[in-house]
Amino acid sequence: MDHIKGQSLVALVILVGTVAVLIGTTLAFLASSFVDSSYGYSALVQADAAATAGAQDALLQLDRNVAFSSVGGYTVPVGSSTATVTVTPSSTAGCATIVSVATVSHRTRKISAVVSVSTTTDQAYIVSWQTIQ
Repeated sequence: MDHIKGQSLVALVILVGTVAVLIGTTLAFLASSFVDSSYGYSALVQADAAATAGAQDALLQLDRNVAFSSVGGYTVPVGSSTATVTVTPSSTAGCATIVSVATVSHRTRKISAVVSVSTTTDQAYIVSWQTIQ
């Protein structure tokens, strides 16, 4: 009779151990997912800030010189990030397209802006501003 109690106890210990390992694994996975999503959001915000700064730098360049273009692109350092900016004159007279791209930890933000450039007043006006993920 004692060996039946012993076998039942071993089965119970194995069952409780399996449930404990399953709960621990689930909690570890959830904690890892939470940390990764928080870090991913932070990287996305940094990439968005860098891309915005790049687009604003291009606007400043156009405001200073309405004939400014940079089809090959140039880089704008923003803290520990970098935005790559291209300014392309449009086929429509008096327009330019700005594209600013920044990547932080595999999270990329792209900003595209269309700017109307007045050669008579030497001013640049934002026609559209679009953030692309």
